[in-house]
Amino acid sequence: MTVPRPRGQAAGADWVGTAAEALPDDPDSVLIGRIWDPTGDGPSPVTVRDGEVIDLSHRFPTVRDICELPDPAATIAGIDGPRVGDFGEMLANTAAATRDRDHPWLLAPVDLQALKAAGVTFPISMIERVIEERARGDLALAADIRQRMLDDVGVDLHNLAAGSPEADRLKSLLVAEGMWSQYLEVGIGPDAEIFTKGQILSAVGTAVPVGVLAASTWNNPEPEVTLIVASSGRVVGATLGNDVNLRDIEGRSALLLPLAKDNNASCALGPLIRLFDDRFGMDRVRELEVRLEVRGVDGFHLEAVSEMTRMSRDPQELVRQLIGPHHHYPDGAALMLGTMFAPIQDRDRPGEGFTHKVDDVVRISCPALGTLVNRVRHAEECEPWHFGVRDLMGNLVRRGLL
Repeated sequence: MTVPRPRGQAAGADWVGTAAEALPDDPDSVLIGRIWDPTGDGPSPVTVRDGEVIDLSHRFPTVRDICELPDPAATIAGIDGPRVGDFGEMLANTAAATRDRDHPWLLAPVDLQALKAAGVTFPISMIERVIEERARGDLALAADIRQRMLDDVGVDLHNLAAGSPEADRLKSLLVAEGMWSQYLEVGIGPDAEIFTKGQILSAVGTAVPVGVLAASTWNNPEPEVTLIVASSGRVVGATLGNDVNLRDIEGRSALLLPLAKDNNASCALGPLIRLFDDRFGMDRVRELEVRLEVRGVDGFHLEAVSEMTRMSRDPQELVRQLIGPHHHYPDGAALMLGTMFAPIQDRDRPGEGFTHKVDDVVRISCPALGTLVNRVRHAEECEPWHFGVRDLMGNLVRRGLL
């Protein structure tokens, strides 16, 4: 079956980048992911080693099974299996416009894990959310509020720790100034905002479109490090994520968060999961810098950096608030850690800030994790999500893997 190319999408796969860009800069990284295998007409867990894609489905029917191992990195580093192709060729074959469905292509690297995200984990992001709420989707009003708020606060928010005495004083100041917001509670209070980003198996991977609703006129990418968490709460790896957000919809009401966050192709993860080992672990995650680049067909170019050292909450604390005695995830979770990207660079008219346009190419990169690349489309036109948990279980049974 041939999937039709969405209206307006450029032909060719040049925008997806190369294998060298997609893979971490450390050749000894232990990497896992998923591909669509046409021979089994379904997904298979894989590892990528020396540019070769190695099928792991004969040992592990799902990525979830790998992540539940006592030491996933050591097990995968010592395992071999059938070679199913070259990673670069598979990456090039992932773009829908040029995909040969008789050959494998890449998928999002998670399967049965819950798709979760932490919001407002950077103080500068908190300010932007307060602005969204007060402006209720009005871009010009947002620009005015932003300037007045910064003038009133007059402090550097980048190093503010959530729940600290300094955070309490700032909250009191903002409340006294009539700027209280529910975003303050999750931005600088004791409890984090952790929400469901998408449904199980709904994430898209690299080299495919991400979706924003056609009705949205103010939206943006959110480049984030994403932790891969086992059911026990142990973090076993990390990947890159794009927590696509519709700012105008969320700005109208925080109760519209599901509509702003969970749409067709609105959660992108990948390209691969880098498993934790003695070369890469939580200490490295805390120091990562995530770079964002957006290029539009209108000539627009934006670059930004999200520094993990400026988070107001430690990543491990976010994991503790996600999984513990209060809540369990029997198949683990992928937890997006939030972004400090505050998209205020004007794109069209002064004061209106940034918003996506169809065919924007978004690159989210980090040397330790590689590069996640997506092209922006309307969610209504993206390839529909139709392969659910029941389909996966049936496919694995038919293939003799379950």
